[in-house]
Amino acid sequence: MSIWNWQQAFDGVAAGYQISLGEADTPILKSRFIGPRVGLKNLYFKIESANPTGSFKDRYAAVAVSHMLANEQTKCLATSSGNTGAALAAYCALANIECHIAVVEDAPLGKLQQMLAYGATVHRIEGFGTQPETTQAVFDELETASSADNAALQISAFRYSPVGMNGLKSLSYELQTQLPDGIDHVFCQAGGGGLALGVALGFLDIEKSAGTFSPPRVHIVQPEGNDTMASALRFPDDSPRAVDCWTRISGLQVASVVDGQEAVDACHKTEGNGFLVIDDTVWECQRTLADTEGVFCEPAGAVSVVGAITAFQMGHVQADDIVVCPITGSGFKDPASVSRMNQNRDCPSLSLENFQQLFEQ
Repeated sequence: MSIWNWQQAFDGVAAGYQISLGEADTPILKSRFIGPRVGLKNLYFKIESANPTGSFKDRYAAVAVSHMLANEQTKCLATSSGNTGAALAAYCALANIECHIAVVEDAPLGKLQQMLAYGATVHRIEGFGTQPETTQAVFDELETASSADNAALQISAFRYSPVGMNGLKSLSYELQTQLPDGIDHVFCQAGGGGLALGVALGFLDIEKSAGTFSPPRVHIVQPEGNDTMASALRFPDDSPRAVDCWTRISGLQVASVVDGQEAVDACHKTEGNGFLVIDDTVWECQRTLADTEGVFCEPAGAVSVVGAITAFQMGHVQADDIVVCPITGSGFKDPASVSRMNQNRDCPSLSLENFQQLFEQ
């Protein structure tokens, strides 16, 4: 399987230019612990961390880089807080395309090393991702540089890379086949808003073509420290806005609006809502996912789950509703967060004699 099995979800690329690392067709798991514990009987995890580079951004990168090949573009200019850069670097390596990535200043070491391993040129920029003015200036500079005939700007946002981002619609098509009896809610973590927008558009496309299909409510979940659009979806009088970002959840540190307005509009059409979560609760959920569900994710991957629990506790979700939470990235992406998870755990070095004594007691 690859994303090209879902070409009805996005603008196609000629077969001779389609590249793949085996992305998409990711597992969906029913919660055996967290859901029952909080009272959600049908809580599901969509394991996007099973994609080749460890995140849902492979759906975007496969289509974006294939489109570059079809247009004979040989230089990729990109921005990233981590996962986008890793995905683009991998697919550019496969396509023999030069890749330059501007990353947020505090991008996790695991993601930086992954980009470098694929051969990308990586630039960390002070204030990028946390200061709206700096973030917009970086985007503007790359837009200008990408005007060369052989270059393409690849930012994982519909505003900048609509063809590649349409690849995210494939997630909706997969969910429809994996849960054919229907889905009531999908909770999407948001930095720039691309995932929520892609998932909402995918379900709305299915509704348009199927006629009788009723799309699930697609919700936006953000850390309190990066509320660019969640409140705007929740409160009709609000609008998406740039913020001084202070969340420590890597991957969701996007101070500018990016796809915020379009995401709010599309989620509103599905009757979705917006929810805010706090960093400490996200970290606790990350740990609980690992040691009770066997799901090893980076903190951003746990944001959707915290959002679903929050919505249920507020009365927006019923106990019998079918709820899906994308687990967007692998725990290997953020070594510092894993160290935090394991801060009270140890693996001491033992002599063979001491090891044998453990089993004699």
